[in-house]
Amino acid sequence: LEEITPKPVQDTGNILKQGYLEKRSREHSFFGSEWQKRWCVLNRRTFYYYANEKSKQPKGNFSIEHYSARLASHLRKDSRKRCCFELICPGKRTYEFTAPSPAEAEDWVDQIQFLLKDLSSLTIPYDEEDEEDPYNDVDSSDSVNTTSHNTTLNQDEPNVEMEEDDDIYEVLPGKQPKPK
Repeated sequence: LEEITPKPVQDTGNILKQGYLEKRSREHSFFGSEWQKRWCVLNRRTFYYYANEKSKQPKGNFSIEHYSARLASHLRKDSRKRCCFELICPGKRTYEFTAPSPAEAEDWVDQIQFLLKDLSSLTIPYDEEDEEDPYNDVDSSDSVNTTSHNTTLNQDEPNVEMEEDDDIYEVLPGKQPKPK
C-alpha cells in the first residue's frame, strides 16, 4: 500500500484560493486561543491548512466533497462576526473560519460553493427504478437464452467446427507434421 504523503503548500496543485484565515480549534485549552491563524489552501478537491505559508506539512486537510459552505456570523460576538464562515457536512466535523474581512469571507464561500457545484456536476445521478443497466446481464431473468455472439475479424471464412484430433497449427512448406 502506497502511503499518501502530505504536500507542501507549493505542491498542492490547481490552487483556487489561498490566504490567512483564523480557524477555530476543535479542542482549545484554557490557555490557548480558540482561534488560530492558519494559511489555508483550497484546490480542486481538498482544503489544506498550514501553520504558515512556508510550512512543508499541513496541520490538517479534508476533502471538501459533500461539504457545504455558508457565512456564519453566529460564530463570534465581536466586531469580526461578519467575517465568519463554516464548512458543514452531515456526519463529519464542521470547520469554522474567520476571514480578514467580510468580503474575503464571502469570496471563500463563493469559491467553495462554485467548486462543490463543479464536483457535483461531474457525478451523474443514477436512479435505479427508472433505468435498467444495459451492461448488467449477469443473473438477469433473460440469461436463460445464452446464445453467444462470436464475431470473427475475417467475415469471409465460414465457421468451421474443429474435431478433437485436428491440429491447430499450420503446417509450413517443407515440414512434416510430427506423428502423434
